[in-house]
Amino acid sequence: MNSSDLLPLLLYGNQLKRTKRTGWMQRGIVNAESVAAHSYGMAFIAFVLAEAIDEPLDVQAVLIMAILHDLPEALTTDIPTPTWKLLPDNVKPDVEASIMQLMLGGLPFKERLLGYWEQLEENETAEARLVHECDKLDMYMQALMYEKQTGNRQLAEFWENETAFTFVETQELYDELANLRQKE
Repeated sequence: MNSSDLLPLLLYGNQLKRTKRTGWMQRGIVNAESVAAHSYGMAFIAFVLAEAIDEPLDVQAVLIMAILHDLPEALTTDIPTPTWKLLPDNVKPDVEASIMQLMLGGLPFKERLLGYWEQLEENETAEARLVHECDKLDMYMQALMYEKQTGNRQLAEFWENETAFTFVETQELYDELANLRQKE
């Protein structure tokens, strides 16, 4: 394999640096974070929690799933959840699976990465559940930071649908974030 085989995938990943998180922009955040910034934030949370949780977890699997979790947005952009809900059932997973196939092309490690992607989509392993919970934790953390920095209370709706956390540690972190928000 040569560098020209890797370059398309790397360019897709690079696109996430310029793809803004739509939900923040729709609620008046002028300099909203990029998808790449979010992906780093949640991958960092996932790494820390994978090390801290008192349960044997495959840290490599957690990190790979965290890094891949929003990669399709390099092509779809960050389509807000309410929009996906208006589309036919299974459109989002089908579209994203097709995009992952396209992005990984003929790479020799394609099947391994697709395996992690499918594990994340199925959400049946502790590692996949942790990644999903860290995705939510990063959103709550970012909402809290935007509210503190800007005073923007249009972000309250992000807090209205509490996530059902399965790990004690993720629930405790959410509770601490919610308590911090109430003190503001």
